Amino acid sequence: MTEILLVSTLIIAIGMIFLLVKVLFRPNGTFSSQHIHDSQAMKERGIHCVMDQDRELRRKSRLAVEERKK
Repeated sequence: MTEILLVSTLIIAIGMIFLLVKVLFRPNGTFSSQHIHDSQAMKERGIHCVMDQDRELRRKSRLAVEERKK
């Protein structure tokens, strides 16, 4: 039981050290954004995040309903 706890703690500690090294050696000590809407490659492919797609579909459906009412 203590071996498992020791190995788990060691793995977590190594991961934290890697994160610390990454923060220390990056400009401004920050990580790049992991959101889809911030990725230039995704923008070039026309891929959007789910929230953006949902917002766009709601806007289109609202316009379609308004057109039908006329």
